[in-house]
Amino acid sequence: MGVHRVTAAAGFVCAVLLVVNSARRAGLLPETAFTHAIAPFGALAGLLAITGIYLVIRGTAGSLGLIGYVLNSAGLAGAFAVEYILHFVFPYLGGGTVSGLLAGDTGRAFLVTSAVLLAGVLTFSVAAIRSGAMPVVGVVLYAVGMVPGSLRSVVPVPVYLAGLVVAAIGVAWMAARLWRVEEEFVGRGSRTTGVRPAA
Repeated sequence: MGVHRVTAAAGFVCAVLLVVNSARRAGLLPETAFTHAIAPFGALAGLLAITGIYLVIRGTAGSLGLIGYVLNSAGLAGAFAVEYILHFVFPYLGGGTVSGLLAGDTGRAFLVTSAVLLAGVLTFSVAAIRSGAMPVVGVVLYAVGMVPGSLRSVVPVPVYLAGLVVAAIGVAWMAARLWRVEEEFVGRGSRTTGVRPAA
């Protein structure tokens, strides 16, 4: 399995985890140790998927694509850290301690992470659309969903959760494109070298 399919698989995992996390927060899935344990990894899987998408669009996305990729990646890495803290650190602290942290530097760091992620999502999405290498509808769904998805502390919870579901659809759509890219790459190689691609 090549890099395109590995990152495509990460995109599908990201989409599933976003939906599972939304369903858990909405009360449609039970709160268990397992659903809490997997929650932060949606952002990490998304980081891998975005890397694969950038590898596809970089030839035509130019500097805007690179800037968007760096910001989007940094935002997703930060989102993973935030989710990790929310699920594995804050539950073991007292309510007063958590409130104090959120009122200070920790809260400001969370806001900076949200701003970087939002800027990265929008910049990367514009670059992906301009490149013509990704499905426009999938990119738009990702961008539209991640606007509230990036602003969890600002928007109402139902809007935040709905945004994650919309973003999940967009990620899955782009992941499907990533999966097909490898087939096209292997097909071009077989026509060039005369070697039949593996079944």
